[in-house]
Amino acid sequence: MQIDKELDARGLNCPLPILKAKKALSDMQSGQTLRVVATDAGSVRDFQAFSKQTGNDLLVQQTVGADYIHVMRRR
Repeated sequence: MQIDKELDARGLNCPLPILKAKKALSDMQSGQTLRVVATDAGSVRDFQAFSKQTGNDLLVQQTVGADYIHVMRRR
């Protein structure tokens, strides 16, 4: 999968990973993908809700060690 932009949100708590992702997505073109790496366990449900609210596709969510990885496609 091609990743167009990466965002390191490790160490940030809710709602900062979402706010940073929102800002990053606003600078991207439709169809581009954003990979966010967070350490906040709450980011899993936050990104699911964010995807539903904004219409951006949540393509991948996975946990790797202490990291929560989210990949979104800009609508």
